[in-house]
This record gives sequence, structure tokens and C-alpha cells, in this order.
Amino acid sequence: MANPKKKGLAAPPKLAAETIKKKTGIAHLFAAGQYSTQGFKRLIQEAAFRHEILAFAVGLVVYALVGASLLEFLGFAVLMLLMFCVEALNTAIEELVDRISPEISTVGRNAKDLGSFAVFCLIIANGLFSAYVVLSRLIA
Repeated sequence: MANPKKKGLAAPPKLAAETIKKKTGIAHLFAAGQYSTQGFKRLIQEAAFRHEILAFAVGLVVYALVGASLLEFLGFAVLMLLMFCVEALNTAIEELVDRISPEISTVGRNAKDLGSFAVFCLIIANGLFSAYVVLSRLIA
């Protein structure tokens, strides 16, 4: 094969898999933590996520005021963490759609709408669970 530098040809770009070395063992654990931190920093820029964090804080206060049980606090925390996860996935979908297809397309719109619907479902689940906890404590 001819040397590309001699003929003035540019070398073909390397694939990411050829240049990025996967970490293993304890280094992988620290790398995963770093990636998660970077994801959180990106997600905190989203107004919807900041609203969800505020709802979590308000919910904890309300649960404390009505005397919710530890299991009810745990259920609320798990549902909120699940909502944070789905919000992160929804944001990832939106970023990918915007990168791959910056023009308006039916497929891109559908992908974004489906992600939004997933978040909406968890908002409803959180609302129903919280309404049950609060109302059962106030009625009892």
C-alpha cells in the first residue's frame, strides 16, 4: 500500500473504537462515575429536570408534614429517581434527534413525543402515589 504522506493524500480518519481504550477493573468504576457526573451536569441545565428536583424536595417536606411512613418515603424516592432516569433518557433522545436530524421530521418528532410521554406517565404515577399518601394520612 502506498504511503499517503508521499502522494499528498490524507490518512483515513481513525474510528473511535481504534483510539479510545476501554477501562477495566477499578478504573472502569471511576470512569463510570465521571460519566454519570457529566450526565448530571448536562441534565441540570434542563428546566424540566430542575422542576422535578424542586418537586422532589417539596414532596419530601409534604411527606414529613403528613407523617408518611418510611415505606411511603421510599416509594416516593424510588418513583422520583425513576422519573429522573426517564428525564435523562428523554433528554438524550432529544439531543440525538437534534444532532442527526436538525430539520423537522415526522420520525424525529415522534421520538421526542414518545420520550415526553414516558416522562408524563411518571409524573402521573408520582402524582397518584403522592395523592394517595397525603389523602390517606389526612383522612385517617
